[in-house]
This record gives sequence, C-alpha cells and structure tokens, in this order.
Amino acid sequence: MTMREAGPVGGLRKLLFGVATFAAALVIAACGGDGGIEGGGEETEVPVAEAEGQPSGQLKIANWPFYIDRKTVPEFERETGIKVTYVEEVNDNNDFLAKVQPQLERGESGGRDIMIVTDWMAKRMYDLGYLQHFDEEAVAPAKENLVPQLANPAFDPERQYSLPWQSGMTGLVVNKAEAPDVTSINDLFDPKYKGKVEMLNEMRDTVPLVMMADGIRPEEATEEDWMNAIEKIREAAESGQIRKFTGNDYTRDLANGDAVAVIGWSGDAVQLQADNPNIEFVMPDEGCTLWSDNMVIPIGAPNPTAAYEWMNYVYDPENQAQIANYNYYFTPVKGTKEVLERMGSDAAESELVFPTEEFTANCSTQDEPPGGPEVVRRVEQAWQDVITGA
Repeated sequence: MTMREAGPVGGLRKLLFGVATFAAALVIAACGGDGGIEGGGEETEVPVAEAEGQPSGQLKIANWPFYIDRKTVPEFERETGIKVTYVEEVNDNNDFLAKVQPQLERGESGGRDIMIVTDWMAKRMYDLGYLQHFDEEAVAPAKENLVPQLANPAFDPERQYSLPWQSGMTGLVVNKAEAPDVTSINDLFDPKYKGKVEMLNEMRDTVPLVMMADGIRPEEATEEDWMNAIEKIREAAESGQIRKFTGNDYTRDLANGDAVAVIGWSGDAVQLQADNPNIEFVMPDEGCTLWSDNMVIPIGAPNPTAAYEWMNYVYDPENQAQIANYNYYFTPVKGTKEVLERMGSDAAESELVFPTEEFTANCSTQDEPPGGPEVVRRVEQAWQDVITGA
C-alpha cells in the first residue's frame, strides 16, 4: 500500500466497529496464532516499554503499503514536534520477520519504535521475546477509544502488547474488464486465466480460502486438509496457472495488467480504483477470511514515548477518520463512523467498511493448522516449498 492520495475515495479496506457479527469474528480471528506458535523457552518476565517525559525526538514506524493517507504523518509532526520516519517495509509477515529477526535477537529494533504485523505474527514475535508490554498509563487514551469487539483477543487478552491498526478481509481482487466471471476462488484455477493469476504468499490468507472453495471450513480442517489444499496450489503453480506468489506487490501487477485476478486484501482494491475503476474487491462465493494488523513495540525501540503519542493520535476519531477515508479498512476506533458521516465520505456507507451480516456470513478466520506446533511446522514447511519452488 503505497502512500498516495486517493482523493475522495469511497472504498474497501478496514474500518469502524459497525457490524457486531463482523467485529466478533475479528476477535476470533485474532486468536488464530493461539496454541500453535510459541517460543519454546522457559517463561521470562516481559519488559515494559516505559514512557519517559514529554514526547519528542524521532519516531520510526514500519507498516504495510496502502495503509495511510498523505496528511496524517505531516500533521502529527506539526502538532507534536516529533519527526516521523514512516517506512512501508512490511510486504509479508514472514519476510518481514526474517528481515528484522537478526536485530531483534540482539535486542535491537533497527531504530523502529512501532512495527505493524498480523495477529498470528504478533503472537509469534511475543513468544520469541521480541516485543515489550505497553506502559498502560501512556497508552490509556488510545485503549479508551478501542472498539469493545477488538479489546480482548485470545492471543493478547488484555492488549498488553498489541493494539489494532486496522482490520480487514482477504478475498478476490479482480480486473472485471479482463476477468468478469471470477467470483469463486476455484475460478483462479480456470485454464483460461493461466499465467494471469496470483496468490498471496501468506499461508493463513491463501490456503484457508482454497480449502473453503473445496467445501472445507478452516476451523474444522485437519492437517490432511491443509496438505491437500497446498498440493492443489502446488500443481497449479508448477503448471504455470499461478503466475507467482506475492505480498502486497500484487497491486503493481494488477495495475500494469500482468495479473487479472488475485487473492488479495479488501482495501487495496480502492487504491487501485483511483487509476483503474475496473479493479474491484470481490467477495468469494465461499466467503472471505478475517484478520487484524497490530501496532507493537519491539525490544530495543529507541523512543516508546513517541510511539504512545502516535497511538493516541491515530486513535482520536477525527484523525482516524482521515486514515479510514483513504484506506477503506475496518477501523478499530470508536466514533469514526460519525466523523465520516459528517465529512460526507462514501466510506460511511461502504459495505467493505461497514459490512452487513449477510456480506460476511460465510467468512472464516485465520485459523492455524490443528494439532500443535509440530503440525504447524510441517504445514508451514510444505507451504514454503510451494512458494519457493522447492
């Protein structure tokens, strides 16, 4: 998600607390990593990222592309005097962890004060000892505005170390002029789209959707079901049906015509529509998967005080509405819809921002393969073999 002005967007990504069913599902989605991922060592005391004095200095944020408007960062800098380095370097959870893990192992963050990762990765990083607990007093204003539906996920029941940035849906992003009949994940396996299809290299996004298209609910899936879906994807990749596995950079391939239908994230389609109105988020016939991306403070973060200032700033409904009006995701901040309505934003009426119960009725969560850490490792290895062509 590249920082770019989308104008008076009306759109798709993740927004407010709107529909209870969707938000409740997101709470469940936030449980995805629970039970299957752990650091494996004996329990140690988790450090607290203490706030000290008045917020000042520099702040470095690592986030995904297409996730923020052009105005929020400079306005925050003017209001607080804090200089922000905002880096769009999270293209895929596993790739990002591989990049930062050598630093985190040394107790360093590479200068990053905030990282933004998906639920299961936040859990993994925490279990590995890479994250700090919040200073509860410093983060209290933000937590006060957190929607109740996202306040107590199973992977972090008291939100001791994670705070949602946004939440959203994984489904189909399609160029309807080139692939008008794509409505099911199974359509991505149609030979007429050979070489024009892409899938996310995020296992917990892609594999559950393929299982759902074959009539298997992820929450009920066995290890064999996961492996069968991965084998189906492997065969499609080896045949050339799937052009490539990708992170957020699938947006570039859709924009330039290299891909016509992909497994992708809801809000990205709105950003793409600014240049090509034929690109749409399509809810798969089988339903979507639901997730949240979370702000966390890594060990070695040089300026936690500025990090809390940022969290509290973006959790102000007035500031959050500006972000939501750009990225069109489900926002975790109470009161944002009312601000959007006052702004006259189409986001206030978007089914992707405020989905109905009917819209998400068949959606699932990013569940882990069942059976504990060993099963997760086997499934993850099988998936890595596919996406790397091993």
